[in-house]
Amino acid sequence: MTPRDAADDNPGRWSDLDRPPLNATALRRALVREGGLWSELEVVQRTGSTNNDLVARAAAGPVAEGTVLVAEEQTTGKGRLDRRWSAPPRSGLFVSVLLRPAEVPVHHWGWLPLLTGVAVATGLARAAGVDMALKWPNDLLVTVDGEERKAGGILLERAGEDGVVIGFGLNVSLRAEELPVARAGSLLLAGAVNTDRDPLLRAVLRSLEDWYGRWRAALGDPAECGLQEAYAAGCATLGRTVRAELPGDRDLTGEAVAVDGDGRLVIATAEGVQPVGAGDIVHLRPA
Repeated sequence: MTPRDAADDNPGRWSDLDRPPLNATALRRALVREGGLWSELEVVQRTGSTNNDLVARAAAGPVAEGTVLVAEEQTTGKGRLDRRWSAPPRSGLFVSVLLRPAEVPVHHWGWLPLLTGVAVATGLARAAGVDMALKWPNDLLVTVDGEERKAGGILLERAGEDGVVIGFGLNVSLRAEELPVARAGSLLLAGAVNTDRDPLLRAVLRSLEDWYGRWRAALGDPAECGLQEAYAAGCATLGRTVRAELPGDRDLTGEAVAVDGDGRLVIATAEGVQPVGAGDIVHLRPA
């Protein structure tokens, strides 16, 4: 699907007054600056997947680090394991960014989704007043009516030899009747003091720039830049009994006790301690 620029004539842009369109000009003015990370910011009205679009751009020709692509509506957004993510127009933040951490050893790049989770949670705590938790490795959780629910997710994809595209989708103003599944949530349902997407996006991208700068300055060392400690502090998975659904139709059940220096979840089982680098995690009991 070819993305359409948000500035295109669209008679339905203001059809839902609770969900005004993003102000791309104001966002660029606030975020794109000399010496900063963000080099370009584009808002499109509708597309299939911002991650697909940005990866394709990087494959087709030079794309600067710090390019940001945002969609007002994403029809086939991607999650892990080829899961699909969709939501009503202008009800969330659907964002992909291109990063080129050339000086950071590749074995540390697995921390980028975790870094993004910390950045999103930190930015939204300030801008929306919502206490967001992180579910390893890439889910963003909020509390709705005392229940932990998924409000967003993060996906990393390689873009050529030296680049990565990080995408995140976040439910902002979804109402209960609009949720794709009963266990989903949104900032609105979690009691956010602000659901205006412009300041929320500014806060998240500024937080991401800050954390990425710290991580890159430490050459990807998660302990040195404080990322490992910050992630552990906000991770709802630690201290819980979990089931890890691993590649090859294998399961592992035990207590999630740590996130190690490689970003893996360390699970203590009856047979011993085992780090998990990839897989779906199911929380089996509250922390």
